Amino acid sequence: MVDLQGRHFLKELDFTPAEWRWLLTLAGDLKAERASGKQRQRLAGKSIALIFEKTSTRTRCAFEVAAHEQGAFTTYLDPTSSQLGHKESVPDTARVLGRMFHGIEYRGFGQERVETLAAHAGVPVFNGLTDEWHPTQMLADQLTMLEHSGGRPLSELTLAYVGDARSNEGNSVLVSSALMGMDVRLVSPVSLRPAADVVAAAEAIAAQTGAKITLSDSLDAVAGADFIYTDIWVSMGEPKEIWEQRLAELLPYQVNAALLARTGNEHVQVLHCLPAFHDLGTSIARDLHALTGLTEFEITHEVFEANANIIFDEAENRMHTIKAVLVAALG
Repeated sequence: MVDLQGRHFLKELDFTPAEWRWLLTLAGDLKAERASGKQRQRLAGKSIALIFEKTSTRTRCAFEVAAHEQGAFTTYLDPTSSQLGHKESVPDTARVLGRMFHGIEYRGFGQERVETLAAHAGVPVFNGLTDEWHPTQMLADQLTMLEHSGGRPLSELTLAYVGDARSNEGNSVLVSSALMGMDVRLVSPVSLRPAADVVAAAEAIAAQTGAKITLSDSLDAVAGADFIYTDIWVSMGEPKEIWEQRLAELLPYQVNAALLARTGNEHVQVLHCLPAFHDLGTSIARDLHALTGLTEFEITHEVFEANANIIFDEAENRMHTIKAVLVAALG
């Protein structure tokens, strides 16, 4: 057993492979316990503040349900519900909330904000997403791959992340895969690769774990992949002025039937962290359609629906893995 009591959960680089693997094991155990109908509440009497400077479906619901099922109380703070960064500094807000709550979740913008909260709160702080890192998503992704790998460990799996790899998703996929000794390929335009310091950190981890790291702009790099992973091409808060250029740059990297055929693996499976623009069912997708004429974006509707079971397992696993993070730090 690994002791993570009182630890922050800010980015993958803060954890050893053993610590990360233990969180995955704990998540699987807690998921099985829930399925049995015999959950034991390990967070009774705990209170957790949930700070959301960006909107959310999966992250908010996952934190709230995970905390509730483990006996904890949550307070949700949206951008209009606190003075964070407006009338009160981040350090001062951290010190106020740290006196009232046992833990603080933050979903928002720069990584420095969640790091500042952690430096001043005096209680564990959890990163629900920043511009640079998305560690709770990675635990969910890897638990899902373990469940759909036919019993193979992560170190025997090949993951190809296709699309915009310069994002928090790209950074987190690279480092978390390195932690687990995976064969990870980031397939993207050269201009949309992770920063050099992130790549160097992942390569240092890979030297210890045996992970294999490939960065390529060639679609041939997906050959042999067990899992293809993609994310939306335009992130929250990005100006519409860049949309047309971004879509033109990334259209060759759309996850479609032709791309899956390039893997040479008839059993290849597709991951998506959601939301997905696979049709015109959202206002953003309709705006993109008006701009470009496209009806499908980072993933085609056909491929999305064919992989819906694993994609929505992945969404559900946000709750089980976040529950593991909370129990490990506060239980």
